[in-house]
Amino acid sequence: MIAVKSYISGGYVPETDRLSVHAQGVYFLNQPTTEASPTISLPRMHMRFIPTVAAVVLLTTGMASGSDWPQWRGPNRDGVSTETGLLKEWPKDGPKLVWKIKIDGVGYSSPAIVGTNLFVSAAKDDTGGKGEFVLCLNVKDGSEVWKTEVPDNDKGYLTAWGSGPRSTPTVDGDCVYSLSARGELVCLNIKDGSKVWGVSLTKDFGGGIPGWGYSESVLIDGDKLICTPGGGKGTMLALDKKTGQKIWQSADPADKESKDSVKDGAAYSSIIAADIGSVRQYITQTSSAAIGVKASDGKLLWRVAELKRGVPAVAPTPIVEGNHAFFACGYGAGCELFKLDSKDGTTKATTEYTKNSALQNIHAGFVRIGDYIYGFTDNGGKWVCYEYKKGGEDFVWESKALGRGSVMCADGHFYCFAEDPKKGTVVLAEANPKGWKEKGRFELPEKSSIPRRSGMIWTHPVVANGRLYLRDHELLFCYDVAGK
Repeated sequence: MIAVKSYISGGYVPETDRLSVHAQGVYFLNQPTTEASPTISLPRMHMRFIPTVAAVVLLTTGMASGSDWPQWRGPNRDGVSTETGLLKEWPKDGPKLVWKIKIDGVGYSSPAIVGTNLFVSAAKDDTGGKGEFVLCLNVKDGSEVWKTEVPDNDKGYLTAWGSGPRSTPTVDGDCVYSLSARGELVCLNIKDGSKVWGVSLTKDFGGGIPGWGYSESVLIDGDKLICTPGGGKGTMLALDKKTGQKIWQSADPADKESKDSVKDGAAYSSIIAADIGSVRQYITQTSSAAIGVKASDGKLLWRVAELKRGVPAVAPTPIVEGNHAFFACGYGAGCELFKLDSKDGTTKATTEYTKNSALQNIHAGFVRIGDYIYGFTDNGGKWVCYEYKKGGEDFVWESKALGRGSVMCADGHFYCFAEDPKKGTVVLAEANPKGWKEKGRFELPEKSSIPRRSGMIWTHPVVANGRLYLRDHELLFCYDVAGK
């Protein structure tokens, strides 16, 4: 059960309820996609008229609109929202709190939001990580829609940094996909949470649980689900998203010396899909290298192991723009940039720079806006703006106005969520290469009462349909950030 405390004023309507309705139909903001990647949106948006019947179907299924946040780091997995019309400056005490709830469980999963549904995962047992489940809430008031336990959840997963799932659910069509800390992957019906299919990355595909538990958020690309079991049977795995049947795994069991195989152990980074020239590929960083595998068959296209990834955790999601791929790690490892060139169905990775100490990030992530990457670096403990294609050790600007934290961007502003659990500070700052310019800050009105051990506030902030969602373990907050 969920304890719900509502702060709804009745004056705000989610973006999905504010579509322009006419007698013949509605106008729906649609992000164009390619046939090969219907869930990967492109920057350019256009307005399309949809007959009323079709519009009703869209609004009652899991199809994401331009302001939804259907997966880890948003529509394009880059931490950037396409939403506009948000507050440019916050009141002194922060934006209006719409509701807050206490989830019957703990974890670091960020919310995924499509239409009026919010999906998040948690574990009932805060001392042993047992009882993992996926939860669907109504975004209007935080009330529970359904709750489904994941398979094999009686074993749990616990480290010194806390218990509970780390992965963010992925919503696609009528289904939501969720990965547990122990590698139990489920596909659930978004309407009632009923199980469509389920597999185990360890039992079914020879995966090895990384030290802090499986933490990646699975990718849906066309008809495929892509994830990272890691290990001797193949680092990366493609499943049929409708059935859970294996399409390929990135190792050839009949050829142990195959150059097309990759058997690195899983890390904590989530996969990015990219078209480099005419070659569609899946890019990630494993426990030991940056890699790209061919989308059609899982064969290794390129692998570079120059950056020292033998650190406690390799987590930040790669940033891919054009034919450049940027990677970063924490614990002193640093960052690197590759230029990718494809020809005759293959891809070559050329190192632009590596072992660069400028950007060091454990798992708070970075955001790219134009030619600049923004976020918190452990190199000096500061928020920075970095001209990433230029490289070097210098920053465009730097600020110590806020401690280490995660970041996302919406409507030209950064939403920065500091990890310090004593304060739970949230800051709104302009996305501007000219300098750090705050437009508001506040602290969470309540902090988690569950023993954190060595963990902190590590769930990333989410903005969807005019609302800001923040999580501190069992506490979930919803704020109104829509401009008036």
